[in-house]
Amino acid sequence: MVEIGQPLDRGIEHGGHENILQNTVAGARTIVLSMSANPVFPVGTPEAVADLAASSVEPPRGLGAAAVNRDLSWLEFNRRVLQEALDERTPLLERVKFLAIFSSNLDEFFMKRMTLIRPAHGDESLAAQEKRDLFLMVRERIMTMLELESGCYCDVLRPRLAEHGVHLLGWGQLTEQQQAEVSDVFDKRISPVLTPLSLDAAHPFPYVSNLSTSWAFRLGDPVSGESVLVRVKVPRELYQWLRVRTGVKSPERTFVGLDEVIAANAQKLFPGMVIESASQFRVLRDAEVEVDDNGLSKRDMVELELQQRRFEPVVRLELQPNADPEMVAELRSRFSLADEDIYEMTALLDYTTLFEIAELPMPELRDPPWTPLPPLGLEQIDGDVFTAIRRGDVLIHQPYDSFDAGVERFIREAADDPQTVSIKMTVYRVGDDTPFVQSLIRAAEAGKQVACVIELNARFDEARNLHWSRELEKVGAHVVFGLSGFKTHAKTALVVRQEDDGVRCYAHLATGNYHSRTARIYEDVGLLTADPRVTDDVVTLFHFLTGRSRTPEFSTLVVAPMAMRAEFVRLIQREIDNQGAGRPARIVCKMNQLEDPEMCLLLTRASQAGVPVDLIVRGLSCLAPGVPVLTENISIRSIVGRFLEHSRIFHFADGAEDPLDGVFLIGSGDWMHRNLSERVETAVPILQRRLRARLWEILDISLVDRRNAWEMQPDGSYLQLFPEEEEGVGAEGTHAAMMRLALARHAV
Repeated sequence: MVEIGQPLDRGIEHGGHENILQNTVAGARTIVLSMSANPVFPVGTPEAVADLAASSVEPPRGLGAAAVNRDLSWLEFNRRVLQEALDERTPLLERVKFLAIFSSNLDEFFMKRMTLIRPAHGDESLAAQEKRDLFLMVRERIMTMLELESGCYCDVLRPRLAEHGVHLLGWGQLTEQQQAEVSDVFDKRISPVLTPLSLDAAHPFPYVSNLSTSWAFRLGDPVSGESVLVRVKVPRELYQWLRVRTGVKSPERTFVGLDEVIAANAQKLFPGMVIESASQFRVLRDAEVEVDDNGLSKRDMVELELQQRRFEPVVRLELQPNADPEMVAELRSRFSLADEDIYEMTALLDYTTLFEIAELPMPELRDPPWTPLPPLGLEQIDGDVFTAIRRGDVLIHQPYDSFDAGVERFIREAADDPQTVSIKMTVYRVGDDTPFVQSLIRAAEAGKQVACVIELNARFDEARNLHWSRELEKVGAHVVFGLSGFKTHAKTALVVRQEDDGVRCYAHLATGNYHSRTARIYEDVGLLTADPRVTDDVVTLFHFLTGRSRTPEFSTLVVAPMAMRAEFVRLIQREIDNQGAGRPARIVCKMNQLEDPEMCLLLTRASQAGVPVDLIVRGLSCLAPGVPVLTENISIRSIVGRFLEHSRIFHFADGAEDPLDGVFLIGSGDWMHRNLSERVETAVPILQRRLRARLWEILDISLVDRRNAWEMQPDGSYLQLFPEEEEGVGAEGTHAAMMRLALARHAV
């Protein structure tokens, strides 16, 4: 039997090599991701530059040679993801997964960024020419990576999989008996799902959905002599790789692509016609939708955006080699595409289908399994979570600490606790199987006051969030959609209890989403606290989000867009002042992206003042380190590996010799303009020394890692690091070291 069913959930973000230069001289092993001729794109607002110019340290008039284009830097991040698929040290099925992640990331880049990059057709202005230069540079780098992707799949991964008994075959590689088996399944399970659509004068041009793969068959009528194109979509509702069992002995596994099965059996769809040619294509559409509100509610606006997104312009057309020229011309005309929008793919069209192969139950080809451990302070399963939090703040470091035993337990026990009066949460991304909404529904049905701030504009999660907002409203929960004009990106939860000595509040503040599935693969930190200095501010925050006020005041919590930018500016400036006064000064920050012009300029100024600045930036960075005069005291590294580095941790020495006496904050937002100025974000200072030690451990390990780390170079390229010794944290890498330390803590 051929196994056919529902596709696996492919919503994995990693959330991303111009020339790969491998130097093996004298045993040295380095890989350089080259960004030759990286253009200078000055960034920074005039106001920020003018403000810096008034300071005692002469600042640059813009970043100049230290500036890196955002889109090129993002592509370099995805190149690092691709390198995980190329890296022989990575287990085989993990390499397959990384190849699928690379492809998924690239799809998202096209959907989010390509319309902004691509110049308008016919625009001959100087600005349009500069835009076109960038567009062509982006395309050239993408083409280089697509060649690497194809080579990785065809020449490396597929042969290596075959060595381990996993055979990914084309139709022509199957035996006649195997073809008969799969053809029988085509007749019974696949053919009924297909909808051939003729492209002729009697039929309107069919709608082609985003991320869809299709066959275009040219049919000849042997009676009339006419020919016509017919489109058949490859259905995503079925598995994309079909397992073949005839003639395959265990433990061998043989698969054939659904697309090839359709092509091989297509004649059955067109009785009496002759298939003259078959061409496969894939379409990506823009995801940036602009909607005139016309007085619509936010919910109606988002629903309209979802409807319109289906018909947004096509930004990428992928073709297999030797595609039917008339079909290509028809698609070009229909989608208003230029040559630069068309990509010929020499192997697979859609590498994200490889997520199915990556999920095969072959543990010997995977990373060793990891089971998250109960967070320190919450080890006792019996007894309520609130008693544990009252004993002292709890830091949760996922996925080393269990999300279920920490955050889910917090909300679950609150929902079932008779002393709980109210539960409030912000929701940005939740999974379809989220336990949080179920807990909130249970709490509301029990008569507790439940308030949920749901961000409907969470990109690609709008439909899911709309669904859960309605489910919560059905049981009487208060559902609001945040502030007009600002996304609510903060990750906060508040539980209010009526206790023997009065009302007490408990809060959770985190760097990551309330998403059970991604919590197993995303690295994040969160704080559970009953400290009134923090919880009082969280109460104020929810009043601000659900009610109305102009000037909410926070004593401890740092909130964007009101005060977060100003607070980080103050903290950086204080390090500059301390350096000038001869006091200890240092900045160590970990984040996903670094893009904000003002922050980049301030970091440049700190470097010029002599402040050591160590940045751990997983994704794009618009600031280059080590540029003479500008960023000589700045180092930037990226950690890419088994888990997605997602936490935001900020440390400032604050004049103290001991790092633990400095300032530590964890937050929901990166140093990007949108996070600091256009979203509701929170950052909370970590006040207890034992928790600061945990955060410093994370930063310190990240800074000595030579297994999962890449160092950014002054030209914007990245150098992959390799261990200088066989043992130690540097050789282990961040993820292995953190798992080892988590086990050691629980063994004490």
